[in-house]
Amino acid sequence: MAEKRDYYEVLMVNRTATKVEIDRAYRKMAIKYHPDSNRDDPDASDKFKECSEAYEVLTDAEKRARYDQFGHAGLNDSGPQFQDFDSFGDIFGDVLNDFFGTGGGRTRRDGRRRVTRGADLRCDVTLTLEEAARGVTKDLSFRRHAPCEPCGGSGAAPGSQPITCATCGGRGQVIQSNGILRMQTACPSCRGSGKSISQPCSECRGKGLVSEKATLTVDIPAGVDNGMRVRLQGEGEASPDGGPRGDCYCFITVRPHELFRREGSNLVLQLPISYTQAALGADIEVPTLEGRSPLRIEPGTQSGDVFRVPGRGIVQPGRRQPGDLLVQTVIEVPKKLSESQAKLLRQLAELDHESVLPAHKSFFEKLKNFFDPETPAST
Repeated sequence: MAEKRDYYEVLMVNRTATKVEIDRAYRKMAIKYHPDSNRDDPDASDKFKECSEAYEVLTDAEKRARYDQFGHAGLNDSGPQFQDFDSFGDIFGDVLNDFFGTGGGRTRRDGRRRVTRGADLRCDVTLTLEEAARGVTKDLSFRRHAPCEPCGGSGAAPGSQPITCATCGGRGQVIQSNGILRMQTACPSCRGSGKSISQPCSECRGKGLVSEKATLTVDIPAGVDNGMRVRLQGEGEASPDGGPRGDCYCFITVRPHELFRREGSNLVLQLPISYTQAALGADIEVPTLEGRSPLRIEPGTQSGDVFRVPGRGIVQPGRRQPGDLLVQTVIEVPKKLSESQAKLLRQLAELDHESVLPAHKSFFEKLKNFFDPETPAST
């Protein structure tokens, strides 16, 4: 199965986008990919559903908060209910407004430039299964950009100031018109910054940002799993024009455990038992993440049977009740026997031959019919 794309990427909006901005972006995508308008495009339906899924999550405050913190894995138990839009009446309005320049853009309606948010960063955190189950605090070190101190982030050498770009008037955008069609693009002179620097700062070379090493402490909640992420708001890259910082996302990797395998909120333990324990039953202790726990092996247990130890699994994020420990038995046959063991097993084999088990009897009857089928009657 293909990995899901980031919902913000699907709708082409920033992570700080308001509901109005998300509504407008979705309507543009809906009219672009709606199956009724793309009958010859077999991929249009999937793209439309992908947009609808992203819209459903990002316009729900609770789902969006879980998604921002844990990504797609945080929505496992509350997946979005997709909506299809069959009417285009309200969709065209916002799309046309955006297209002809009455909507968003990089300039405000009062003519001033909008500041941009810094880029998001990714860092990777590796945990043991015990740390993932109980939650842990980790110290992280990574590199990011910060405003240059000598020039105060302006990019201009100390004692000088950036000047307003003469081409775009400081807006960072220029509009090209062709009849009623208007297209807004980044200014070619200042590359969208709205300013021009005649004397660049020697420290940052006119960029306004310098690289720094950041050390942060992150609280990782209990129950995280592979692929989940923890959001550190405002700890990403600095904005190039004085806007807010982006976010830092810590992606979780859980190392394989030597005893347990995780399946959702449950833990699976493969437990080797002897032939006599399986046949006669036994009271044993099994390991859990919290210590030992008693377990009754019932007489007649078969290899592969599963016993459940309630509440000894893992609590998933957003839940209070932990899963269970699933103990799967594996009957272990000794490779070497002492003389006394071999003697006893021969005696047992003779008894087994005298009283054939039902499963063996049924199998041997089928085997006899397979090798010696009845001759069909001649016609």
